[in-house]
Amino acid sequence: MRKHIPNLITCLNVTSGTVAVFLAYNGELLLAALCVLLAMVFDFFDGLTARLLHVKSEMGKELDSLADAVSFGLVPAVLAHFLIKEVVLIRSFTSFYLLQPWFENILVYSPLIIPGFSIYRLAKFNLDSRQTHSFIGMPTPANALFWVSLVFCFTFEREVFFSIWGNPFILALCVLVLSILLVSEIPMFSLKLTSFSFRENRLLYIFLGLLVIMVILWGWCGLSFMIPLYVLVSLCGKKN
Repeated sequence: MRKHIPNLITCLNVTSGTVAVFLAYNGELLLAALCVLLAMVFDFFDGLTARLLHVKSEMGKELDSLADAVSFGLVPAVLAHFLIKEVVLIRSFTSFYLLQPWFENILVYSPLIIPGFSIYRLAKFNLDSRQTHSFIGMPTPANALFWVSLVFCFTFEREVFFSIWGNPFILALCVLVLSILLVSEIPMFSLKLTSFSFRENRLLYIFLGLLVIMVILWGWCGLSFMIPLYVLVSLCGKKN
């Protein structure tokens, strides 16, 4: 029975992601974003539980990747799709220019590329022995977190959201850039603490400190810069 506990937690991960899809298609983007955060909690605890119970297995590893493909591959695509759709719809009522319908569809459905890049990244991660304490390329939960943060910004700071992110071209560009980062060879630090040592977690502490400052200054919208900041700190850490 003990060996099945981590797999049960992993199943709760994919269930949270599935619920998020249902909620998004019923217009509940905020609740869908919260379900993604819940999936991240389960994703953290399934691995932790497996280590504590000494029941790590290849099946658990594969099950985790399958769950992540839904929660952090499919769901971000759904969130991005509806955000871009909302922006295109609102812009069509508030601006003097109108996009051609075919071009609108390209922008609105550009998030279709996210799941493909995500599952490629997950398969690559499983086979890459270099990724033990850090990452090569952006992890899928980070991509999901970006779109979750945009949903929060859109919900609670709508004016600020439209002044910064409220352009379908910018959001479609984010889809493309983040998808490429998923399969890139850029080293990125882990967001998990291995110890409390500043030397071992220097980039993580710098990232968290800057993030706190941004949230204090810009509130919910500060969270939308979390993943761009993560990429920037990773790039600076690589140079050092």
